[in-house]
Amino acid sequence: NPSDPTMTGKTQTSNVTNKNDPKSINSRVFIGNLNTAIVKKGDIEAIFAKYGKIVGCSVHKGYAFVQYMSERHARAAVAGENARIIAGQPL
Repeated sequence: NPSDPTMTGKTQTSNVTNKNDPKSINSRVFIGNLNTAIVKKGDIEAIFAKYGKIVGCSVHKGYAFVQYMSERHARAAVAGENARIIAGQPL
C-alpha cells in the first residue's frame, strides 16, 4: 500500500517461497520451532537479512521460510542461525 507511511523507504519482500524450480529450492531456508505468536515476518527478515538478499519470506504456524537470491546466502544463514534462541525457542 503506497499510502501507508510505515512502508516508506522499505523494500517489500514477496510472500512467495514455494517456487519449485531447483535453484529456488536450494536457496530457501526452513525455520522450524518458531514462536509465531511473538515472532513476525519483519523480525525474521531483520535476523536473516545479514546473510544476503531476501526475495521472499512466508510465515506459517510454528515455522517460516526465507527465500534468498542465492544458495550461498541460504547456506550461510543456516550455518549462522541454526539453534539460535528466538522468543525462548531454539530454531
